[in-house]
Amino acid sequence: MPSLQHTFLKRRQSLASKLRSPALIFAGHAPPRNFPANTYPFRASSHFLYLVGMSIEGAAILVHPDGSSTLFVPTPSPDDELWHGPSPSLETISSLLGIEAQPFEGLKGSFRKEAIASLPVHDEKTRLIQQELIGRIVSASSLSPIDEALADAIISLRLHHDEAAIAEVRHAASITKQAHLEAMRSTRVGRGAWEIRATLLALFAHNHCTPAYEPIVTPKGEILHARDSNHILEEGDLLLIDAGAESPTGWASDVTRTIPVSGRFSSTQRAVYELVLEAQKGAISALRPGVRFRDVHLLASRILAEGLLELGILRNGGPETLIEEGALALFFPHGLGHLLGLDVHDMEDLGDRAGYAPGRFRSTHPSLRYLRLDRDLEAGMVVTIEPGFYHSKGWLAHPQNAPLVHRFVNVDILNRFSDVRGIRIEDDLLITQDGAECLTDSIPKEVEDIEKVIGGTC
Repeated sequence: MPSLQHTFLKRRQSLASKLRSPALIFAGHAPPRNFPANTYPFRASSHFLYLVGMSIEGAAILVHPDGSSTLFVPTPSPDDELWHGPSPSLETISSLLGIEAQPFEGLKGSFRKEAIASLPVHDEKTRLIQQELIGRIVSASSLSPIDEALADAIISLRLHHDEAAIAEVRHAASITKQAHLEAMRSTRVGRGAWEIRATLLALFAHNHCTPAYEPIVTPKGEILHARDSNHILEEGDLLLIDAGAESPTGWASDVTRTIPVSGRFSSTQRAVYELVLEAQKGAISALRPGVRFRDVHLLASRILAEGLLELGILRNGGPETLIEEGALALFFPHGLGHLLGLDVHDMEDLGDRAGYAPGRFRSTHPSLRYLRLDRDLEAGMVVTIEPGFYHSKGWLAHPQNAPLVHRFVNVDILNRFSDVRGIRIEDDLLITQDGAECLTDSIPKEVEDIEKVIGGTC
């Protein structure tokens, strides 16, 4: 594998070759939790990390079309060493990263504001600095033409992972596997969901990783982004665990498993679980270069619709009708997956620009409106595949859904599945030259394998 210095130099030069004007990309600042001195842990912006490889709070990189780059680093205040410890010198940073480093103060007045491109920033302090330096605030919803060109250049590079990036994603996936296995082994009736969450976080920390996103650990799997883990696990519960490690250099994993707290799936839970697993396997088998991700989403949707018809939960139409009329979206409302890389939803700070190919736009159709990815797949992409089934009584009871429920849902049969609140199965897939490699497939997801882990026999 090329040296890290060579990897980041190549990334910067590749970006430079696509630029028509200089690009200024900020690392950002740690936002405060409540008062200025009590901040969240700092993590540099992903675009900065992609080009530099180190989190340097308050720094910025200036990339020129001629291939040269300069890293601008804040000058420590006299008391920084007392409170935060010594800061590396500019010479040390230059030597370590293989890039010229200068004081941040040198940025001001060193370029024409109208000729510099930049990308959205996400903390107020950096936003004000950006506005002072380039004369405008950049947001995903209002990119200027010069900023659009930079965004498209960055997207074209980050869509396809290089060798170093793939190694990092593999590492994150390997730590995520360990964490999910430990979480499964520690799950049992009477424990708090927060204890299972703590198991995940402890294993991440033990391996010098952080969570790539706020973990979801809940028996209320019908809530898509449930953040509350304050539940005692009870007999008959399904525990949905959505958690992924972030490697020390910022690369993400994203995995969901749904497991029976008691150690065994009930007959109704098993029936729905195996249907969701069938949809996931069908989608994974369809992944290869040239395939449109939207079509893979619809393939998984058809498998789910067919299965729900066979179970009797849905009625009055074939799979295509159930999808087209929006009936399937009552139980599978979200998209099949998304890009994965330095962000768990990679490059979504740029809106739909990264996830949607030029000329494609987000649909308002119930089965497509939450689809995060509509591109033709290419080798080097990493995507998630995460079909699900959600029995949300509040969602089904919403007045806007009443006509669909009345026409397409067999409520009496659905009530027999009352112990199935939410099931999601998610893996990370690397698109290869002739198909896809599942990076997280070793995390148990077959019914028998999960039951062996929960039962302590594996």
